[in-house]
Order: sequence, then structure tokens, then C-alpha cells
Amino acid sequence: MAERTPKIAYLTAGAAGMYCGSCMHDNTLASALTRLGVDVQLIPTYTPIRTDEEDVSIDQVFFGGINVFLEQQVPGYRFLPGVVRSLLDRPSLIRWATKRVSSTSPKTLGTLTVSMLRGDQGYQATEVTKICDWLSKTVHPDLVNFSNVMIAGCVPHLKRQLNVPVVVTLQGDDIFLESLPEPYKSQALSEIRKLVEHVDAFLTHSQYYARFMSEYLGIPPEKFRVVPLGIDTRDFPTLDHSVEARQDAPKTIGYLARLAPEKGLHVLVDAFIELRNREATRDARLEIAGWLGENNRAYAEAEFAKLGAAGLEDHYHYAGSIGREEKVAFLHRLDVFSVPTTYREPKGLFVLEALAAGVPVVLPSHGAFPELLESTGGGRLVTPNDPIALADELEKTLLDRPTSRRLGQEGAKAVHERYNADVMARATLEVLSEFFPTGK
Repeated sequence: MAERTPKIAYLTAGAAGMYCGSCMHDNTLASALTRLGVDVQLIPTYTPIRTDEEDVSIDQVFFGGINVFLEQQVPGYRFLPGVVRSLLDRPSLIRWATKRVSSTSPKTLGTLTVSMLRGDQGYQATEVTKICDWLSKTVHPDLVNFSNVMIAGCVPHLKRQLNVPVVVTLQGDDIFLESLPEPYKSQALSEIRKLVEHVDAFLTHSQYYARFMSEYLGIPPEKFRVVPLGIDTRDFPTLDHSVEARQDAPKTIGYLARLAPEKGLHVLVDAFIELRNREATRDARLEIAGWLGENNRAYAEAEFAKLGAAGLEDHYHYAGSIGREEKVAFLHRLDVFSVPTTYREPKGLFVLEALAAGVPVVLPSHGAFPELLESTGGGRLVTPNDPIALADELEKTLLDRPTSRRLGQEGAKAVHERYNADVMARATLEVLSEFFPTGK
């Protein structure tokens, strides 16, 4: 008898209309697993996802942002008729209502996070029952994968009702938790530690993050599985970084990530101003792209004003939040790429995208970056939070075109061969297969 195709319910968290690295990764992985013949349901939570590839998620949202918020804030809301609550879970309505989600107060976010982590013991108990019933009666999964631990409060209830293995992918959960004010941060960590015994495995994309999260959340090391990160490389033709191809173009540095303090835009701006004061790089140009939320607008505008005060208004450009085709074109205009994060990045999708286009990278020597660059050979590491060190390495990369071309070619070869979506899907499926019931 032929083996039955495994069914995976993959719960991902939408980011209120923002291009989010985690949900983009989840979408890419779900699509690649489907190409392998796996029956995958990519299930949005909170809000619909936004991705620059074909969206393979279902047209339904669980733990819908409006209902979750009102359950937290309005006494007795959970007793409203189900038809009313269903209307508020419409994806189009959630998109409209969450456009200004960044204005949510830290206190409200903290109480909501703790309540969600309490699952059927929190204010969102009705939502927990709803998703567990739907999974049990409609999907019948062999395994459930949560894309972060903040949406995994329902796991104890789910395990009781479905009796299937559960895995959680950790992709920067600590960054969110560290942003919560006390006492909510400590309460959230306490609730997560209670969930650990109910989760069969935790997936990460780097050895660094597995070690860090093991200690941070008190997870036994044997529960971790490291799976490769990957991107869809099919529309990323590599650049020609030959001297002949680039000799007449301005020396161009690129940044593609959210415009936020933790992503280190200010570090790159300071390094760029330093470069423009050096004789050999007076013609350097800075290209910036990425999502800018209202909560970070003052930060970004201060950095743009800094560039203006240095007389560089005509030597940088902010392209805004860009889609797939624009992203590829943006990367093809670059000589070197840098997102000098001030936090320890757990994965680094933007690194793979730059390398896939043949663009060498300069990154801080922390988080997952050392592992990525050791594996791909596509760039250089510098001391974190040091604009002068960053400027020095950017200058070397811009001026030494043959070395720059070699780094870009090595990085592109590694990503296209070993960090593409299909490689990621096969490696992930091999790990998940460990937990499928026999014969599935």
C-alpha cells in the first residue's frame, strides 16, 4: 500500500499589512513543501499575511486581530453570537482595521500577549476552541507547525483534542518579548516555559539561535532541530560584478529591511557620511528600501535629516516598501549590501536575497551572520554598532572590485545551490518526518 501524503497545518502570524520576514519565509516554505507533494495548509493568524511571492495561505484568519483585541478589552464580548464574531474575522475587514496597528500601546500589547499565551485559560478561549475544532473536523493534520511561540498558547488544548505532534519555529521571538514592558515580559516568559513540555520540537535556522533560545526559554537542547533557511531563487539572476561592467557606475551601497533602530539604519547612515568624507569614496551612493511604520517614522526622518545636514540630499534615495520585481531590480543596482542590525539576527533572509543577486554583504559579527557568511563565503563581518569599522569594510569592498566580484559570485553560488526554497523544504520535511505517525 502506498504511503499516504502527510498533512501539515502550518499556522503563521500576519503582520498587519507589513512585509514580514517570518510570514514571507513561511509562505515560501509552504509553497516548496507543496511542490514536494506534501498537503500543507498555511493558516494565517491575527491578520492576513503579506508576501512578495504568490500567497499560498488560505482565505481565512484565525485569532482574528479584531476579535482577539475586543475579547481582551470588552467584558462579555465572548458571549456575542458567533455570526457577529465571524463577520469581524473577514480578511478584508482585518486588513482595513489593522493599518495603524503600530500605534497599539505597550501595555495593551503586553496584556494581550500574556492572555494569548494562556490559551483556553485566557480571554481568547473561544478562539482556541474555534481553531482546534476546525483543525480536528476539517484539516485532520498529521502535524501542526506554529511559526512562533506567541501564537502557540492553544497547544495544550490542541494536543488533548487532536493528539498530533506539534512543532514551533522560532524566528525572532525574543525580540518581541524583549519589547514588552514589565510585568508582562516576565509573565509572558513564564507562560511560554509552561508550554515547552507540550511541544515536540523547536525549529531554528541557526545553531546560534538554538543555543540562545534554549537558555532564554528554558528549552532542553534535545528538543531543537536546526533547518536551513531558504528563499525562492528562481527570479534572482546573478549580477556581473566585473570591473568592466561596473567601472562607470557610482559606488552604491544598499539597505533593504524595515526602517527601525534594531535594524541599524542609523549605523549605516553614520558609516555612509564617513565614507563620503574620504577621498576614494566621495562618489558613493546609498540606496534604502523597506517598510516604514508610523511608530518608526520619526526615527527614519531623523536619519534622513542627518544625511541632508551632511549635504547628501542628492546622494541617497529611499525607495519605500518594494515588491518582488522592484526588489530584484533594486539589488541589481548595488555594489555592496549592509543591514547592520543592533540586535542578534536569528535568520537573515535579506542576506540570502542580496547574495542570490550576486551582491557581497558587510554585516555585524553577531547572531546568525557569522554562520551564514562562513557557509556562503559571500561577505565580510565587522564589529557591531561601530560606524567607523563598517565604513572601513565598505570602503574596501567598494574599491577592490575583483574581490567584491569573487565574494558576490561565491555567495550567489552557495545560495542558489544550498539555500534555495526546495533545499529548505526537503531538509525541513526530513526533520518533520521524524514526528509523523508510522506509515504517514
